Formats: sequence, structure tokens, C-alpha cells
Amino acid sequence: MKRGLIVFSLLVLFSLPFQGTAQAQSGHGGTMMMGDAIMLEEITEAGVNAMVHLIDVAKSGKKENFHFMIMFSDAATGKPISQGSVALKITGPGQGKAGEPIALMAMDRSFGANVDLTAKGLYKLEVGSKLADGTKRQFVFQYTVE
Repeated sequence: MKRGLIVFSLLVLFSLPFQGTAQAQSGHGGTMMMGDAIMLEEITEAGVNAMVHLIDVAKSGKKENFHFMIMFSDAATGKPISQGSVALKITGPGQGKAGEPIALMAMDRSFGANVDLTAKGLYKLEVGSKLADGTKRQFVFQYTVE
């Protein structure tokens, strides 16, 4: 787990604009903010830890305002898991059902995609995965856009 956290910290450090020092602040619902990155709570399911980060990419001029990134690690050893297929379904504020699945691209020790979370309110982020061990797992996160 410590190794995964160190790797993530380095990824965030290199992805943040050079603003001097990043300030960490507590957010809502188990979130932690670091500069332009938001770390959601960590969830463990069937021996796998999942850690989600939302990175603000609104300045890029695209419709999508966040980069959704999820990292998996073995709960017993802390070793990163980077093989498998992962998809995300988003239920936005006021929506009764989730949108179409978004395939997350495998990156170095994580999976991710740019997403549109522009409406204010509560989002339900459902991650379905079938990792290298062949076991299907689902992780559900929430995030509120204020």
C-alpha cells in the first residue's frame, strides 16, 4: 500500500501545474484535495484495494473537466495491479440511472479516462473491473460537485 501511495504521489506531483507548493485540504465525503487533484476514499473489495483520483483538467478547453484515475493494489501485499479491463458508469445529479459504460485505458499502474462532471450535485461513480485474476469486482464511489 505504501508503495502504491508513493507512486501515486509522484504521478500527482508531475501532473500538477507548477504552482509553488500544493495545499492539502479536507473535502466532503472522505475526499482529500491536493492542488488540482482530489483523492476519494479507498475501497477494498475481494482482496483488492481501489484508490480513485479526480484531476481537474478544465483548463484544457475540452468538454470533460476531470481525469478519472483509479489504481488497484493487492490488499495483502500492496503490490500494484495493472492488468485487466475496467469500465466506469456515472450517475449524475438528478439522473435516475447510470450513463453508458466508459472504458478506462490502462496506464502505468492505473486506469483512466477524461469525464464530464460539470453539473453541480452528487455523482455516483461505479467502477466495474475484471483484473488479472479473472475475478469481477465492483467499486462504488461518490463525489459532490459544488
